Amino acid sequence: MKISDVLLSKNGHVTITLAKEFLKCQVGKRVPTVSQFSEKYQLARGTVQNALTSLQQCNAIKLDAKGHKGSYLVKKNVAILLKFIGINSIVGVMPLPYSKRYEGLASGLMVTLENNFDISPAMAFMRGAKNRTRMLLTNRYDFAIISKIAAQHIIDKDDNIIIALSFGPQSYLSEYVVIFSDEKHTEIKDGMRVGIDNEYVDQKFLTEKVCKEKNVTYVNYDYSQILQRVIQGDIDAAIWNKDEIEEKLCDVKYYPIEILSPEANEAVLVVSKERPELATLLNEIVDPKAVIEIQQLVLKGKITPSY
Repeated sequence: MKISDVLLSKNGHVTITLAKEFLKCQVGKRVPTVSQFSEKYQLARGTVQNALTSLQQCNAIKLDAKGHKGSYLVKKNVAILLKFIGINSIVGVMPLPYSKRYEGLASGLMVTLENNFDISPAMAFMRGAKNRTRMLLTNRYDFAIISKIAAQHIIDKDDNIIIALSFGPQSYLSEYVVIFSDEKHTEIKDGMRVGIDNEYVDQKFLTEKVCKEKNVTYVNYDYSQILQRVIQGDIDAAIWNKDEIEEKLCDVKYYPIEILSPEANEAVLVVSKERPELATLLNEIVDPKAVIEIQQLVLKGKITPSY
């Protein structure tokens, strides 16, 4: 039986739905019964059974029925399941690669996204976790790279994304620091003008956390302008990425943030909550340890970034 014939049949959409379900199932585990699928998706039992038969006839899955114990997934062919679902490419979006750390992360992701499922990987770049998540939720992109602290904030607020993969401490950046226009300052004080980007989840959250209970004036700038605004004296202080300061050899004083949340430094890969099958697929394809190994090689100058 050809996949195209199944998809064009009257049960085609049901087969696609079950293909997504089996992409999430682990081999060796018990699978939902026909009745459970029928109840979950409000479908006739016969319709569900026909879809299961089609998946097995196309060698997408192999089930072992054990009577009252239910059926178990003995084998699944991810490549065939992906053809049913219609996934032939994976496009991610991450921060602009303005630091070696981001270049290393992008390089590691592109290398590990190469796969045996005939899926073409691609990466796009966009500033701001809000912007990246917004585009993710319109299905323009399949996954997004943001910081763990941004992901947790978005999940707490809207609960519309899933953290599929985490890449560990300092995979997103080395640390955030506070920078000052006047080198005599070592901490943010009352009366200061503090730069903030309301579209940049991490920077906004940390700025408000550092300035809590302080009488400061927030001045909204695009994140890419804040460093220069501090240097020029247009604002007195801001929270900034230490990696960029050091790589650009900026003549600006900076100090560590004592109350910094470690989640701000960790990169995570998120997908839409409406597409949990992508979380399963990306877990099968991407090895976080391999990504970080490549990132470290880029940071140490042992390999040239490639993304």
